[in-house]
Amino acid sequence: MMQEVFDKLRTLQGILSERYDIEREIVEIPRTLTTKTELLNRMRKQYIEKNEQVEETKTNIKRLRNRLAEAEQERENYEKQMDVIKTQREYEALDKEIRDATEKEQQLRKDILREEKEHEELAHELEREEAMISQQETELEDEQKRIKEESEEKQKTLESLKSEESKITPDLDIGILFKFERIIKSKAGVGIVPVRNSVCTGCHMRLPAQFENEVRSGEEIRFCPYCSRILFYEESEEAPMFFHEDDAGSLADLADIDSEEE
Repeated sequence: MMQEVFDKLRTLQGILSERYDIEREIVEIPRTLTTKTELLNRMRKQYIEKNEQVEETKTNIKRLRNRLAEAEQERENYEKQMDVIKTQREYEALDKEIRDATEKEQQLRKDILREEKEHEELAHELEREEAMISQQETELEDEQKRIKEESEEKQKTLESLKSEESKITPDLDIGILFKFERIIKSKAGVGIVPVRNSVCTGCHMRLPAQFENEVRSGEEIRFCPYCSRILFYEESEEAPMFFHEDDAGSLADLADIDSEEE
């Protein structure tokens, strides 16, 4: 009777191990998509900010050109007044106004050239970023399609595994099953192992003689006191390999599982 239970647990072990691996993969799959989405969002944000800079330089250029036109008109007005001045003092004052107006024009032209250069550079950067965003959007769309197809395929496999699992679990003790599932998750997919030469082959710890006899009898489920895995007895001619209890640490694994169960 117990041999049948052990056989079912070993079969269930393979199913659960594969099922948990697939469930982890399904969780992991969208992470690459999240990374690409975050990158695209950052690129879009930078594009908006750069576009605002472009618009700002256009506004600055327009404003500077208006000021230049005003400065040119002001200088021309001063130059016209040269024809009607009568004294040296008036001449010197007007000459200074013309020179100031000319310097102002020159500075405004330099400012316009600076803004136009900045506008051109920003516009080119904007074109490059727009092309990169378009490429990233295409890659993201392809990634979404791939992830959808991959997830759907894994979900089909998962449903198939759950169907196989449902054929085995009804005949197993609920308490044993609950603990076994937690062991599978915490022990890299291995929840039931044989005892050979008085050693648990899961953690390679030597078991007490009385405990080994209980496992050998196969009358009920026994958990390794060191690694918490379910044990069944298996004859072996190999030389024993084992650790001492001091090398293993403690019974923390079993205690953790029992506390979680409670």
